[in-house]
Amino acid sequence: MLDFITWTADPAIFSIGSREIRWYGLAFAIGFWIGYTIVNRMWKDEKLPPAWIDSLLIYTVLGTVIGARLGHCLFYAPGYYLANPIEILKVWEGGLASHGGTLGIVIAIYFYSKRVTHKSMLWTFDKLVVPTGLVAAMIRLGNLMNHEVYGHPTDASWGFRFIENLHAWRMGAEPVFSVPSHPTQLYEAICYLLTFGICMWLYFKKEAWKKEGLIFGVFMICVFGSRFFIEFLKNNQEDFEADMILNMGQLLSIPFVLAGCYFVWRALTKNKQN
Repeated sequence: MLDFITWTADPAIFSIGSREIRWYGLAFAIGFWIGYTIVNRMWKDEKLPPAWIDSLLIYTVLGTVIGARLGHCLFYAPGYYLANPIEILKVWEGGLASHGGTLGIVIAIYFYSKRVTHKSMLWTFDKLVVPTGLVAAMIRLGNLMNHEVYGHPTDASWGFRFIENLHAWRMGAEPVFSVPSHPTQLYEAICYLLTFGICMWLYFKKEAWKKEGLIFGVFMICVFGSRFFIEFLKNNQEDFEADMILNMGQLLSIPFVLAGCYFVWRALTKNKQN
């Protein structure tokens, strides 16, 4: 049995000039492509206007990227980024927050619903969240390739030793490894894949989309509920979290879980009343 796993993956697949093509970006793109394919099938099954899905892709991508970047900057390091606002634009240097991405999508879907479909936001969310668990899992695998967002030290045989001096190592220095640590990227990826499977089952097998908000609520509970508990094993992202009982990721997860519970209750109660 392995005592631990020494992780030496290079974040870059290859380089074009001074620009690198990274596994993180590829995973993000693959997730979005598969997600688009799944939602496109929904559109065909329900015979919805093709133009709606093209607009949905644009709104979703913009909402995700802008929201995730602003979320990282304003939730985790507001002082630095407000003092250096031009740094907010440097998305390629890393720093995306899933909670910010979620808020960005909520805002984007608000405008999408008002301007494009003229249907409720829940109608859209019940479709959009079905492949989102897969996208989230791909992003966490990207974090794994980047040697980032991992957990506390562990004696478990599946503990990973990550390269701490990643930049220097890639420039030719000897690697400096972390102690064996929880690969929380994999824990989250597994939970998100399970969420993806549940949402696919609810939509395509149980036709849960007929109970408006049910799939969306289940998604919120599963994703942010698992995120809340895994955060207990994860290293803090910023120094200010050291003295907090619950870290920023957990505090931001709570309202999403509560919202999910409400939407599930609303969908089931409304169905009984009808």
